[in-house]
Amino acid sequence: MYNITLIPGDGIGPEVSEAAKHVVDATGLNINWETVNAGEKVFQDTGVLVPEKVFQSIEKNKIVLKGPITTPIGSGFRSINVMLRKKYDLYSNVRPVRSLPGINTPFKGIDLVIFRENTEGLYAGIEQELPDGSCEAVKRVSRNASIRIAEAAFEYAKKNNKKKVTVAHKANIMKLADGLFLNCVREVSQAYPDIALQEVIVDNMCMQLVMNPNQFEVIVTMNLYGDLLSDLCAGLVGGLGLVPGANIGKDISIFEAVHGSAPDIAGKNLANPIALILSSAMMLNHMGETDKAEAIIKAVTKTIYEDKVLTCDLGGKATTNEITKAIIKNII
Repeated sequence: MYNITLIPGDGIGPEVSEAAKHVVDATGLNINWETVNAGEKVFQDTGVLVPEKVFQSIEKNKIVLKGPITTPIGSGFRSINVMLRKKYDLYSNVRPVRSLPGINTPFKGIDLVIFRENTEGLYAGIEQELPDGSCEAVKRVSRNASIRIAEAAFEYAKKNNKKKVTVAHKANIMKLADGLFLNCVREVSQAYPDIALQEVIVDNMCMQLVMNPNQFEVIVTMNLYGDLLSDLCAGLVGGLGLVPGANIGKDISIFEAVHGSAPDIAGKNLANPIALILSSAMMLNHMGETDKAEAIIKAVTKTIYEDKVLTCDLGGKATTNEITKAIIKNII
């Protein structure tokens, strides 16, 4: 039996989390789901953003499936997602972006993975107000964090027979911070002579992705750049509702969809659960249950290709429950 922490989250989180849970259970795996919650709703009810029992569950089980959690814009509490990544040193944010048969997009055959450094950089939210009323944000980059995310990217490329790793940076302007990151990737690349290293300035990277995304296989980049590029790439394959994600550390891993909590459709049985379902497949792969993970991926792919039961964001009229049942039916 596997013990897995389930954090439903806010907004549509409980709906898509329940869908992913049912799909994983349909594979026949014996899983004890330990459900705990954090976020805006918990804060409203208890005055605590992340109850201690959430930390206890994460630290005990090590594997977490997490729904989206609301982060206020411009004010309010800081991101719980960022806090968890920093607290548990989940340094590798992995986001595979793949074309799915049946989704009508300008590009076909996209198959790339973004490795985003997850603990440092501007996205870490180190900010302060200055006496003159202005604000400043600190972009912190370390050799250790840069080396290990580069190693994760190259190891993935080696394991999956990829020929090229692309590093996205802005070292032409931020010569110290981005320069350090770039030099660390260059250093790591020396240990992988069969894998080419491509260096692309991040603004050019955005242009290249919307012109010819098929040229990329594995992308490694810094925290904020990775967040922006991940959403851009999601748009290339049909949207955030189709893209999974993982936050991997040495001992603890949290699997979550890339999208947000979508409070405008919460509780309406309209949310597309595919991103979190595919995140659960990533989770099973991480656990060594590769056959079960592949069964989920194939079931999702078949459901979309059949074009009979799709949610409104995919051009259909199905509810969250209906597409979940269709995916379960297609699990072999």
